[in-house]
Amino acid sequence: MITQTLLPQTPDLTLQPKDYSLFTDLYQLTMSACYVGEGIAQQPASFELFTRRLPEGFGYLIAMGLTQALEYLEQLQFTPGQIGALQETGIFAQAPSEFWHLLESARFTGDVWAVPEGMAVFAHEPLLRIEAPLWQAQWVETYLLNAINYQTLIATRAARLRDIAGEDAHLLEFGTRRAFSPQGALWAARAALAGGLDATSNVLAALQLGEKPVGTMAHALVMAVKALAGSEDEAFTAFQRYFPEAALLVDTYDPVAAVERLGEQVRAGERQLRGVRLDSGDLVALSQQVRSQLPQVKIFASGDLDEWEIQRLQGEGACMDGYGFGTRLVTGDPVNGVYKLVEIGGIPTMKQSRGKATYPGKKQVFRRVGEEMSDRLGLAGEQPLEGEIPLLRCVMKGGERWLETESLGEIRDRTRQSVQSLPPQTRQLNHPTPPPVLISQPLQALQQTLAQ
Repeated sequence: MITQTLLPQTPDLTLQPKDYSLFTDLYQLTMSACYVGEGIAQQPASFELFTRRLPEGFGYLIAMGLTQALEYLEQLQFTPGQIGALQETGIFAQAPSEFWHLLESARFTGDVWAVPEGMAVFAHEPLLRIEAPLWQAQWVETYLLNAINYQTLIATRAARLRDIAGEDAHLLEFGTRRAFSPQGALWAARAALAGGLDATSNVLAALQLGEKPVGTMAHALVMAVKALAGSEDEAFTAFQRYFPEAALLVDTYDPVAAVERLGEQVRAGERQLRGVRLDSGDLVALSQQVRSQLPQVKIFASGDLDEWEIQRLQGEGACMDGYGFGTRLVTGDPVNGVYKLVEIGGIPTMKQSRGKATYPGKKQVFRRVGEEMSDRLGLAGEQPLEGEIPLLRCVMKGGERWLETESLGEIRDRTRQSVQSLPPQTRQLNHPTPPPVLISQPLQALQQTLAQ
């Protein structure tokens, strides 16, 4: 008799909106239980999300991820099954019973103030402020940092790429296979487009965003068709038979020979060609050879490109019409945003740890634009001075969204305008200098009072 052994079911680690409540670090829930037990869970609290310093070599950040943050806050709730799963861990055995009652009806009921997506920001400036009952404001920290830190990094890289490449270059996001997760790939595609790139190869991301996905071809097609049909040109012809507008990848074997043959075919009227892609080799020399053979054809480069490589290619006379970006766009030094309590029960508070001190109280960023751009970090109750505009605005009130969903084009335009308004020394790639962020007198006075 054959007995059948049942394999354990593979856990489903796909994040769904119904799971948002548990997508958090454990200590957010244990602290919330403690707040309930101590009778302070419903105290009004304010937390601000900001970065203490910019990533190495960056002169600014582009705020991004607010859309996903608001979607998350709108859908937060615990199911009976999720509450039961928490109870079964045994971790909360000593938690007060009121904690479980709180989770049964849990919803986010707070207010959110935020900098618009696509706006340039600097160190110590809040990208977002949560004003909510203490336990709610604590609970949401993990997801907010995850969504905003990563998208802000990608949007900033995209904005720098656009700034260096120029408005006429066609810039494509190819980073799905290098992103840190499937969810990260979708967020990276969105942030890259909002930050200034033209299109993404990620089909799901493009269609969800109402965009048209783009792509060329891989070396595998050239190798497969050549092996079976006998020549690289047969591979090009086969692909163009179904996708006549697509760019051909010409560096599987000898790119110079391939381009020379294509040039002869185009001049003889035997082939029409819109574009070629170069993915390896001396991109400067190869692009110049392509231009001499195929003067009317668009030339795209890919292969571990970043803003410094674009600057080098341009400086050495490369003939490029566009670029595709993958690994170095969707990875890199993180935006180390933090989420800190700044007020509790109407009482301003601040962290005083060495090297990690924070500014107290609910704050506003006042920006003066023009030739002498500068920011002033002040308390939320202060009024803008002449020529200043406040950056943080209320986007959610009582758990209800106040901000209408913006199109990707609107956010992209804001990114472009925001970057173009920055001083040249802030936009430069090498040793950029952020504009000054002044600390208002009332904020300085409050900080000095609490430090005593």
